[in-house]
Amino acid sequence: MNIRKLGELYVSFFKIGGLTFGGGLAMLPMLQREVVTDRSWCTEEEILDMYAIGQCTPGIIAVNTATYVGYKQAGFIGGIFATLGVISPSIVIICLIASILKNFINMPAVVHALAGIRVIVCALMMNTVFTMAKKGIIDKLGGVLFVGGFVLACFTPIPTAMIIVLAGIIGICAKKFGRRNNG
Repeated sequence: MNIRKLGELYVSFFKIGGLTFGGGLAMLPMLQREVVTDRSWCTEEEILDMYAIGQCTPGIIAVNTATYVGYKQAGFIGGIFATLGVISPSIVIICLIASILKNFINMPAVVHALAGIRVIVCALMMNTVFTMAKKGIIDKLGGVLFVGGFVLACFTPIPTAMIIVLAGIIGICAKKFGRRNNG
């Protein structure tokens, strides 16, 4: 068991968990930088796959992602350390905010700060969507699935997990059908 690796996992995911506003999808830009670019713990393709699976599995995307990366790097104990790292800041912040929130929630500065943070989180998420689309859409079927999934997610009440499962089934069927015609 490499104690240094466990510490790196905890600290990396503590930073991600502590500096991410807006939930699991908002953490993707930081996750890409920390896990893919800076530390080379995963490839961009693995992050895309992990996010797809994280959407379909029960639990919080950030926790699922941390657990996956930690397990990949240091086994079961690595998964625990990475998971503890990503949830620790939230626990501390929620406890602090809950104890003083009543006094500050209606202050104009707090209201405006949160509004500004929401706008920046949206911009970061859009940047991530474009980056992931460039890597994930590799053929016409991928483009059709992207547009179809986007339309279904934005304009219908169909759960996101169902859209992802449906896209997976279509992808599997298309590849099997394509192999039969080509072979």
